[in-house]
Amino acid sequence: MDEMDSALARRLADAAGTVLLELRRTVRDRDALRAAGDRRAQEVLDRELRAHRPADAVLSEEAPDDPARLSAERVWIVDPLDGTREFGEPDRTDWAVHVALWRAGKLIAGAVALPALGHTYATDGPVPPPPARTGRVRIAVSRTRPPEAASHLASTMDAELVPMGSAGAKTMAVVRGEADLYLHSGGQYEWDSAAPVAVAMAAGLHASRLDGGALAYNSPDPYLPDLLVCRPELADTVLGHLNGRAA
Repeated sequence: MDEMDSALARRLADAAGTVLLELRRTVRDRDALRAAGDRRAQEVLDRELRAHRPADAVLSEEAPDDPARLSAERVWIVDPLDGTREFGEPDRTDWAVHVALWRAGKLIAGAVALPALGHTYATDGPVPPPPARTGRVRIAVSRTRPPEAASHLASTMDAELVPMGSAGAKTMAVVRGEADLYLHSGGQYEWDSAAPVAVAMAAGLHASRLDGGALAYNSPDPYLPDLLVCRPELADTVLGHLNGRAA
């Protein structure tokens, strides 16, 4: 009997992560390392999905988009290396591998590996939400493109911006309790958020568009303009501030 989908997602994320760590040990040129990381991690995920889920469609950042996915019942949405920039910087740990499964309109399984930290978070063993904390709200944002909406939110809520790399790393920081929310408004693609959102929602966190609308996956255009992941008790407050700003 083959693995359950969530267990397979975890194993695939781990397998790609193992290859990426080995590349980091052996390839010294940063540009060559980044290119090899994207390519080799994609090869791992492609090989394993073909072997274990040959009937399923795949949407990947590192492969041509096959329109057949739009009529498929099951679609794996993967980012073989999220945070390629950070992967190429030897001391950084904020890069990830994303593996998610979409079926009939919903994300039903997912895994986010943070290989440099030795941790993988997945829907087959979700982490419970961290206990409520006191002090300033911490907002995880892009280290290179912090969104204006996050700066506005930080000023209105007296919150602290915490820059880091990969979308997976930022979302898992919320899962672990190292940040209270992750906000992105600069545009992403489905592979950037599908696995992190699947894991976050399994852990009981809120995930939505910045206007509070539902996140949709396996769309004809895989572009997603914005994303909010936060502790559930903060969702109404954060969305209220964001909607007030938009108004």
